[in-house]
Amino acid sequence: MTESQESHQPGVTPYLEGVTVLDFTQYLAGPSCTRLLVEMGADVIKVEYPPYGDPVRPSPPRRNGRSAYHVQQNRGKRSLSVDLTTSEGISLIEDLIPKVDIVVENYSPGVMERRGLGYNRLRQLNPRIIMASISGFGQSGPLSEKTAFDFIAQAYSGLMHMTGEPDGPPMLIGAGIADTSTGVHAFAALGYALYRRDRTGEGSHLDIGMVDVMYHMQETAVSGPSLSEGEVVAMRTGRHYAPASPAGIFKGPKGWIVVFALENQIANLWAALGSPELAEDPRFQNNRTRLEYRDDLTEIIEQWMSAFETDEEVVAILEQHRVPCGPVVEPVKLAETHPHFLERGTVREVTDPLAGSMLIPGFPLRFSDAPDLPDLTAA
Repeated sequence: MTESQESHQPGVTPYLEGVTVLDFTQYLAGPSCTRLLVEMGADVIKVEYPPYGDPVRPSPPRRNGRSAYHVQQNRGKRSLSVDLTTSEGISLIEDLIPKVDIVVENYSPGVMERRGLGYNRLRQLNPRIIMASISGFGQSGPLSEKTAFDFIAQAYSGLMHMTGEPDGPPMLIGAGIADTSTGVHAFAALGYALYRRDRTGEGSHLDIGMVDVMYHMQETAVSGPSLSEGEVVAMRTGRHYAPASPAGIFKGPKGWIVVFALENQIANLWAALGSPELAEDPRFQNNRTRLEYRDDLTEIIEQWMSAFETDEEVVAILEQHRVPCGPVVEPVKLAETHPHFLERGTVREVTDPLAGSMLIPGFPLRFSDAPDLPDLTAA
């Protein structure tokens, strides 16, 4: 048994205890990665440019000068203010590199190299160093130096093209999905890089691009049109799912309700509607005909829903008949929707010494032998 195995006790020791991370990230994509590393027990030192630090520190809303955005993304990280435009600042960082395991940065490609802190230099100082570079278009290629933010990655990747009504403009996805997903991908890659380092003793440089990550999310919008040589055209379909019916968002008594009934559930839907005769209706015999008469079926479902007082009653009937469904929830109200989400930690209430109590999204991973999540405070 190694010394590391002796010191790490299942259920007691955090997975990443003893791993030190130098965090050069700001805004959302990079901090989404290092936030997860902190939750798993890593010691994350956030390097911030003086005098104001991460640009999200003053982001509204604030209480007592403390930003909810900053607290959510930076809980548990230590802060180190360093002017990287000075030789003294660079020297300080160089002194730290032999003592850290991971460096994460989300500057534009080339910035770290110009500062003398590119991967080749860091590897000279510490051959075991693992560096994750997060950017819009990756570290290589003709577009690598193009400025990118979340919405630009949504646009290039085609996700924006696939969001909205078919006869309307493309729409933004209502969350920083490119930033946060890229951060999660970097987090996953770092786990494998640590595993490989344990085997080889060598570090590595991870190149994580937002457009690469977003494009990888495409379901059939790439392969379908390619295989059919253009016969199939990928286009946004609004509140309904193009390949199946009924599958989409329906107007409930108060809000909106998702119903997704495939062949295995369609008989259950007819039973929930109290209309078993719909099984014999030629318009709804199979998925092809239900797609053809989607508007008719939508009207039937929404008329049935309108007979109830609340969305909760509609969902209860559908669930009683094992019809896949769920309410469209305002994010901050998820904990009110069902106690499941607080009990599981999907929604987490945290207390900041300056901002006070607030709800944040919880840690999304569960490990059978991990200790309870730490109580963390943002620097």
